[in-house]
Amino acid sequence: MHRPSAVGQALLAVGDQWTLLILQRALLGRARRFADWRDDLHIAESVLASRLKEMVDRDLLVPKSYSLNGRTRPEYLLSSRAIDLWPMFVAIWSWERAWVTRPKPLPDLIHDTCGKSTDVELGCGACGSWPITGGDVQSVYDAGIFAQVAVPRLHRRTVRLDASADPLSYFPETLAIIADRWSTVVLAAAFVGMRRFADFQETLGVAPSVLSQRLRLFTELGVLQAACDGSGENRGYRLTPKGLAFSPTFVALIDWANRWYDSESSDAKLTIVHRGCGAMLVPQLRCRTCGEIVDRTHIHFRLPAD
Repeated sequence: MHRPSAVGQALLAVGDQWTLLILQRALLGRARRFADWRDDLHIAESVLASRLKEMVDRDLLVPKSYSLNGRTRPEYLLSSRAIDLWPMFVAIWSWERAWVTRPKPLPDLIHDTCGKSTDVELGCGACGSWPITGGDVQSVYDAGIFAQVAVPRLHRRTVRLDASADPLSYFPETLAIIADRWSTVVLAAAFVGMRRFADFQETLGVAPSVLSQRLRLFTELGVLQAACDGSGENRGYRLTPKGLAFSPTFVALIDWANRWYDSESSDAKLTIVHRGCGAMLVPQLRCRTCGEIVDRTHIHFRLPAD
């Protein structure tokens, strides 16, 4: 059996809601010990233990021992691979801020360089232009790029209770897109230009029932729109403005996958080209307020307790 592509490896690593939330809390500096995640996320101990083990095996977390009351216990530090995923989390925050209605607002992103509460926009590091929208990029991919993504899960899927009152947690519709492997791969296929049901099914190797459910979900969420002819017959699906606005998250995930999983993957590649300069997109996040490149060490979220 062929190994998954770099994109497939990345989806296998982070295409799970609990994995994303565990990484998010660690990147925010709120959790590094078992009890931290358990109490902050209200996650079952058995589920948390299985995710932490899986994330250590996938080189996302690095265990380190500490002593408490004479007993040695593990805490978990983010690996370099996991830390480098931070642009995707910032891009998700930015998309939710613009497109998702929440009962409690998201925390503000503070750019320490200019000292302002801001938002981020995608730019091209190859030519320096920004902002870059979904229509400004073109995806080039090999056959088999999405192969071997739907391997058997290592754990039973669990559903998180409603966390709508938690200003830090991603909303259910966001997790429905990015925290489910089939959902993410269907949306990725839409980004690279697939439109028709038969093309999705043939390229992804997805069961018709699974594909129908994901396309219906994305239509209900306003991410995809069915394109119908004069008789009302569905002629395919296209990304809506809300769906196109998710492109920085998709770009960040693909960039991370190509840098960290290339040597572990099949020969199938997916690259993103900036139409404006014709070069492979070197994604950058820029501060909408001052225009400077955003660096992980020069931003922080102003949390409700701040």
